[in-house]
Amino acid sequence: MNEHAREPLGALKSILKRQYIWGIVAIALLLLINVIKEPTYLAISVGHNGHLVGNVIDILRSAAPVMMIAVGMCLVVATKGIDLSVGSLMAVAGAVAMEFLSSAPNTPGAAFAALGLVIVVTGALGAINGILVSVVGLQPFISTLVLMLAGRGLAKVITGGQNTSATNDVFRWFANGYVFGIPVVFVLALAIVIVVGLVVRRSALGLMIEAIGMDPKAARLAGINRRALLLTVYIAGGVLAGFAGVFATATVMTVDVSRTGYLLELDAILAVVIGGTSLAGGKFNITGAAIGAVLIATLDKTVVFLGVSSSASPAFKAIVIVALVLLQSERVRRMFRQRRAARPAKREVVAA
Repeated sequence: MNEHAREPLGALKSILKRQYIWGIVAIALLLLINVIKEPTYLAISVGHNGHLVGNVIDILRSAAPVMMIAVGMCLVVATKGIDLSVGSLMAVAGAVAMEFLSSAPNTPGAAFAALGLVIVVTGALGAINGILVSVVGLQPFISTLVLMLAGRGLAKVITGGQNTSATNDVFRWFANGYVFGIPVVFVLALAIVIVVGLVVRRSALGLMIEAIGMDPKAARLAGINRRALLLTVYIAGGVLAGFAGVFATATVMTVDVSRTGYLLELDAILAVVIGGTSLAGGKFNITGAAIGAVLIATLDKTVVFLGVSSSASPAFKAIVIVALVLLQSERVRRMFRQRRAARPAKREVVAA
């Protein structure tokens, strides 16, 4: 093979080593399946109000809340932690916002006041997680599991056990509005991904987060304040879960404390893993987490579009995710390469 042929092949191998590339491939395959069933599936049109409408737009809208909590989860996992409480924090965020707006005037000021209150409350709850992990020394799984169970109870206390509704045009616009024809919720989620990505990759913050995930003792000896960093990432995770809860609730302007954010912490963890972040800590990929969130939204829409029964849809979803993780595995790819290398040797023996 000459040098000109090796260069593109080497570039392709380098690209395929990036785990999130397989997430993009999976999204493309799912969309292809949908197009085969319905050729106009990817069609995007302009509605009578000037907004873009279509299945792709619906997927982006659905992916936005998962993208937000996946970004926070990505940072937490990089420290060799986990946050099981983000789904419950979404319910708390919705409860706080709806209770506040139910007795507030329908004004932009009330909408932004509700958003600010949500950030304070969910940030404080995220700080509790951070204190339990960094100061008290509890395992992240246990400390966030406690808040996962207590969070929905807190949301029920806030709402009095009822599904609370409210009216506020600006708050509803956060989830249902459009910017240049694109859902504002996806624009904001993308902005969060970009801003967080720039902050952690254009500064030493990302390296310090990875350092405490790789080797906490070595990081401490290098002068890294482990407690402050852990507190920061858990607060960030709580705030981003609060944003996701606001957008999930503002869609219908009603909070269902039992369903809002239900099991979304698992979707966030899946998105993080699909994107190439190691659950062992010390490595994270914000872009990959965002792609993983879009993949999960695409998979959910595909399950519904193909008419898979609700009882079988978790199994269908699990099969796709397991297949994707196997494709990402370097060990599996190495096994296939070894088998291909062994075939010519067998043929030579037979010929001899």
